[in-house]
Amino acid sequence: MLRVIPALVGSAFLMLPAGRLHARPQQSGPDATPQQVVEELLAADRDFARRSARTDLVTGLSAMFANEVAMRVPGPAFARGKAAATAELKRNSENAQARVEWAPVRGGISADGQHGFTFGYMTVRNADGTAVPGKYVAYWVKGPAGWRVAVYKRVRSNAAPSSPVVMPPALPARLVPVSTDTAAIARHRESLAAAERAFSAEAQKIGLSAAFAKYGHADAVNVGSPTDAEFVNGAEAIGRAVSGGSTSTDPGISWGPDDAIVASSGDLGVTMGMIRWSRPGPDGKTPAPVQFITVWRRDTTADPWRYIAE
Repeated sequence: MLRVIPALVGSAFLMLPAGRLHARPQQSGPDATPQQVVEELLAADRDFARRSARTDLVTGLSAMFANEVAMRVPGPAFARGKAAATAELKRNSENAQARVEWAPVRGGISADGQHGFTFGYMTVRNADGTAVPGKYVAYWVKGPAGWRVAVYKRVRSNAAPSSPVVMPPALPARLVPVSTDTAAIARHRESLAAAERAFSAEAQKIGLSAAFAKYGHADAVNVGSPTDAEFVNGAEAIGRAVSGGSTSTDPGISWGPDDAIVASSGDLGVTMGMIRWSRPGPDGKTPAPVQFITVWRRDTTADPWRYIAE
């Protein structure tokens, strides 16, 4: 599957300590508009990219990580914390001599102006002169030092996009004050986790294609497989891609959140967990679990959660 399937998972839900990523919120200004805040976020992403192009890959990527970052890595677990994520990047000795540059093609923010997401295309330039294209999805939280990445994944592509399309930002209707109501934030987080669990349960009833079409925004994106130079765009297209065109109601996989982060306004969040297979693959072996990261949004807290990027 393309999440990536291999990029859905268990039913355990480990709640982050309430308010851990809401402490000392930073406002863009009393008269800021959603457009101004998303432009600030995109500017931060581009600034980290510019600085990264002048240094090595490990330094370039780790500079934008929050202390509590969760980064998708090969294997059965996420790299948790900036030190662990940096160490994981260093495990590939080529990264010390490589440079990475990237550019976002879309951003979005929460109504409290403190959470956001970006995704786009990147290129790793190795010391031997080879260039490796890729894609990334980043979930950001604004803190005392400004915007920093709280959840991150990047995937390799076999080819660079021919003409990447810049998409309009995903914006709330208006900005609202940051909430410090930890009970309300916990309810938002649980509703997000419930949406992820319901997504998996629905897939067991109606199949992957129909479930991905139902639970995604019309303009959602998926990083796709290495053979996809560009993001798979649109919930319907994602559904067809992850199912391989199959309409089977027995997907052979299930998933659920192991962790979740949500904005105090309850309209933007991200889930993390593992995709688990329920039957052996062509080689007779059951595939090992793989990680997923999914960014979700909703217009208001009365609306259902729908994924927007994964």
